[in-house]
Amino acid sequence: MFDLPVGLPSELVPLSWLIGVWEGSGVLEYKIGEESVSRTFGHRISFSHDGLPHLNYSSYTWLEPLAAAASESDTAVPESEGASGAGAALEADAASALAEQNVPSETDVATPAPTLPPEMLSDEKLPLVTEAGYWRLSRHQGDGDPGPGMLPGMGERPFTSAAAVETLRNRDGGFDIEVTLVHPGGVAELYLGQVKGPRIDLATDAVLRTAGSKPYAAATRLYGLVDNDLLWAWDIAALGQDLRTHASGRLARVQ
Repeated sequence: MFDLPVGLPSELVPLSWLIGVWEGSGVLEYKIGEESVSRTFGHRISFSHDGLPHLNYSSYTWLEPLAAAASESDTAVPESEGASGAGAALEADAASALAEQNVPSETDVATPAPTLPPEMLSDEKLPLVTEAGYWRLSRHQGDGDPGPGMLPGMGERPFTSAAAVETLRNRDGGFDIEVTLVHPGGVAELYLGQVKGPRIDLATDAVLRTAGSKPYAAATRLYGLVDNDLLWAWDIAALGQDLRTHASGRLARVQ
C-alpha cells in the first residue's frame, strides 16, 4: 500500500503514485532507414517533491553488459496488492495500451542481436543518457504563485485543498498536466497531456534544440501503474524520420 508523503501539496495528489525511486530494465529498438539499433538497458528514475506544487524528475540509464543483454531478465518484481472499481479498470487500460507499445513484461526483456558500434559492445555497464525535469498539473499561474524569476507570490497560494484541486479536472475525468524535460545534448521538451488514475499520456507541444544538437522533432510518452510496477513507452521523431517506436521499460519501486 502506498501512503501519501507528509507535506505533499494538494495539487500533487493526482501524481502521487509516481513518487519514489524506481529501477528496472528496458528495451531500446529504433529503426534508422534499413538498420535497426537494439539493446537492453538498465534504468533508474526518481520522482520527488520539495513542498512546491510540482514533482522533481530525474532519469539515468545504462547499457547492460552483453552477457546480460543476451539473456532474459530475472529481476524480481513486487506482488500486486490488487485494485478495485475504476482504479482496476484504469490499470487494465494502462496495461493494454502499454502492451500495444511492446513494453517488456517482468519475464520478457530479451534483446535482438545489437547493431551498435564496436566501442558500445562491452561486457561492462556503460552510462547511456540522463534527463531531468518537472511534472505538474496544468493551470494558470496566479498572483499567489512565485515568479517570474525569484519573485515571491503575493497572497495565498491557490489550490491548497482537495476541493480546490477537484475543480481542475478536465472533461475526460482526468487532470491536464505539463512536463518539462531537459537533455544534456542540447534538447529541451515541453510535454502536454493528462493523468487519469494510474495512467499518463504525454505528447510534445514544443521541442527546443541548440545548433549542435542531433535532429529531434517530437515525441510521445505513456506511463502506467500495472501490478505495482511502473511501465512506460517512448516514441520519437528524430534524425529526419516520422514518429516511431523508440524505447520501453518496466520498473519496480525500490525506495
